Amino acid sequence: MAPSTARAASAKSLKRVNKKMTSSQGGIRDMFHLGVMFAWIALVAYGALIIWAASQSIADASFSRHLLGIGIGVVLMVIAWRCDLRELANMSTALLVIDLVLIFLPNVPGLSVTAKGMTGWIRVPLIGLNFQPVELVKLVTIFFISSLGAQYNGRIDTVRDYIKLCAMLAVPFLAVVVQGDLGSGLVVFFSGAVIIMMSGARKEWVLSTIAIIIGLVSLILATDSLIDSVLGDGASIIKSYQMNRLLVFIDPTSDTSETGYQLQQSLIAVGSGGFFGKGIGNATQSTSGFLPEAHTDFVFAFVSETFGFVGAVLLLVLFVLLMISTVRVAIKQDSLFLKLVAVGIVGMWMFQIFENIGMCIGMMPITGIPLPFISFGSSSMIIQCLAIGIVQSIWYHRTKAA
Repeated sequence: MAPSTARAASAKSLKRVNKKMTSSQGGIRDMFHLGVMFAWIALVAYGALIIWAASQSIADASFSRHLLGIGIGVVLMVIAWRCDLRELANMSTALLVIDLVLIFLPNVPGLSVTAKGMTGWIRVPLIGLNFQPVELVKLVTIFFISSLGAQYNGRIDTVRDYIKLCAMLAVPFLAVVVQGDLGSGLVVFFSGAVIIMMSGARKEWVLSTIAIIIGLVSLILATDSLIDSVLGDGASIIKSYQMNRLLVFIDPTSDTSETGYQLQQSLIAVGSGGFFGKGIGNATQSTSGFLPEAHTDFVFAFVSETFGFVGAVLLLVLFVLLMISTVRVAIKQDSLFLKLVAVGIVGMWMFQIFENIGMCIGMMPITGIPLPFISFGSSSMIIQCLAIGIVQSIWYHRTKAA
């Protein structure tokens, strides 16, 4: 074979190999959004490392249960990824019914489980796992409000339609609050509010709504103490422990026995980590019993004490990557309904991250909101993994007609 012929054949062969590699890479990108997938894997691995470290000294931080939550979450994630979720756009009534059933399910005799002073869990048969239905309510509400918002095709023309959407969001929000879970109610409210704004609500309507909400909250705070003194704590809208959390947020020295103590210990844990942290097994503030709920509500303080400023920044970078990647998924999707679902999930993550980290450093009131993918808790992990599957499904079905 002549040298020129050999070179030509080699060039053709190399071109075919490059074409196959490009096609293969394109296929992977079509199936998964790599940014979302990388951020999810990194966050789950980071969270698993944190819970494993916590399990060495905190009895309630069961690493095997944490892995069980990840396993179930991955299964549900794969199922959601393969489903075309656009059919849910026309099921707003069914979604609302499901929402309300889930919210009040823990009140059903024989299913309900009381933990941490609240009846918010159910016992799942066969696997013996306690599940918190309000975690699933967060996703169902996102689909519910998205199905309503998508009907306006990106523009809400009348105040009446805007008020109607707000009223629909108020139904699951108030139902969750009535159940005694204000933290989860705020997550539901914030993610739904983001969807309504992205559905085409005018800026002046949104600003007016914020002003009204601030006024109502101020009125409730002003009159709640009077209701409490007349009718007792059971009749008050804001329970005594919730009021204590608000007072401690305003003045951390107002309570040194419980809520104030938690905040002070959290601040000590965050500050004592320094730049590089104390290392695994050396986070004495978090693992010696000084900081309550170090593996759940105050897990960010545990991360900061163990891995320091560097570890905390790395965690924030992964969260930012996840949210930016999910916004890009929304941009590429033709269906307005699925766009709104993706944006609602970003809103859910954003509020939980901001609130959980904020309360650990004294910037937000203390609530029982878990840090996504990091806090110990099977219910939260399962639903967060399911949310990833939903985002990947939105990416996977982006090229089909909306």
